[in-house]
Amino acid sequence: MANGHGRLIYGCMGLGGSWDGTSYGAAEIDQAAAVIDAARGIGVELFDHADIYRSGKSEAVFGEVLARSQGLRENIKLQTKCGIRLGERGLDTHYDLSREAILERVNGSLKRLQTDYVDLLLLHRPDPLMDPHEVAAAVGQLMAEGKVRQLGVSNMSGAQIAFLQDELETPIVANQLEMSLLRRDWVESTVLVNHPEGRGYSFPHGTVEYCVANGVELQAYGSLAQGRFTGAQSAELSLAESATADKLAELAAEKNTTPESVLLGWLMKHPAGISPVVGTTNPARIQACADAAGVAAGMSRAEWYGLWVSARGNNIP
Repeated sequence: MANGHGRLIYGCMGLGGSWDGTSYGAAEIDQAAAVIDAARGIGVELFDHADIYRSGKSEAVFGEVLARSQGLRENIKLQTKCGIRLGERGLDTHYDLSREAILERVNGSLKRLQTDYVDLLLLHRPDPLMDPHEVAAAVGQLMAEGKVRQLGVSNMSGAQIAFLQDELETPIVANQLEMSLLRRDWVESTVLVNHPEGRGYSFPHGTVEYCVANGVELQAYGSLAQGRFTGAQSAELSLAESATADKLAELAAEKNTTPESVLLGWLMKHPAGISPVVGTTNPARIQACADAAGVAAGMSRAEWYGLWVSARGNNIP
């Protein structure tokens, strides 16, 4: 029940300027336009947002580009997230998946994005106070109004998705998790069952398997590992990270491509059909990801395992 090699998604968290309440201007709008062009240039169709990114400014500058670019909205797909509240009610952070909050936040996102609908809404974090009946009511209303076309989640385990799905009339079609060659808990958990080393990894075993078995797309945020393997200063790297950066560069040279494409290709080689979310705002680095799917298709089992073992710094059991 594999899902192929996934697809590249562009993550818009870096757009819109600072995270504080200051306003954005022409420079931030122009940056968003350049990034959208670069992403579309490598075949990206889906753009990932959240209501909290840059205090709403990521959505707002994207909306400005949509407003001035005739026909763009019809040629791309948008997803946004809700469920995290920042700096409200005396708390730095809390979660809110109540019916009222979902409706309020989605309507705010639509206004900032200057669009009538999002193709996909993700519930950003598990809320311990969540009532699945309330979520179902909110999602049902938004879909009936044409404001949301599909539903997904983020940072949820397979068990949490199953619990929520029982109350929903619409299928959960995506789960966004941190997954990369740097953040490897999702793959380590598959081989460290009944092994002492497994206690060092918190990823809930069975989540990847649940998503594959139920047709839930796995979206990988942090997929470029913040440049740890493809551009960070060597003095900042551990021995394993430095060795892996060298290995990625060697493979890229052999395959006549870029280290970024090899790094993402490693994720996309996995039979779960992982879709990397690329968040860099550098158009040249976006372009460097263009060959990822092709690299995944051509990557050998030995190359895949070689990168994994290099990154973990010791052999697998």
